Amino acid sequence: MDLKDHIRGIPDFPKPGIFFYDISTLLNNADAWQVTVGRLASRVRAYHPDLLAGVESRGFLLAAPLALKLGCGFIMLRKRGKLPGATVGFDYQLEYGTDRIEVQADAVQPGQRVVVIDDLLATGGTMAAGIALLREVGANVSAAVALIELTFLEGRRRLDVPFEALVEYDS
Repeated sequence: MDLKDHIRGIPDFPKPGIFFYDISTLLNNADAWQVTVGRLASRVRAYHPDLLAGVESRGFLLAAPLALKLGCGFIMLRKRGKLPGATVGFDYQLEYGTDRIEVQADAVQPGQRVVVIDDLLATGGTMAAGIALLREVGANVSAAVALIELTFLEGRRRLDVPFEALVEYDS
């Protein structure tokens, strides 16, 4: 199955000049969703994770069911102020400013193997920040995985762990 057939492209969203890859059409199709989770599981299983870290918010949609399928835990990497309890944060640069990503302070035990999951890798800034944050709290980040990679933005060059994507777009 070609997963691209189930991903809708929306021009000029959320602002003019941006081409948005909408995975809601893939999630809406039971067969495509089953194939997606199965393919992701095959990729992620090789890294023997203890935990999957989903990046807010579409990364949650992938990482939570994948963690269930693989029998490992799931943790959330969220924007500032969205997690209850004590958190650890990491500030990082975007093309247009700065942002912050946080994790609950007790989410990872030192040395646990973690794979970071998101729906899309573009410039790599958020994924790299998530990896750095997880290391700060003691994780052994073994890989990063996304459903979609925008290869022309070369985001994987910012990552210092193995990276895999199921679908690539070259422009």
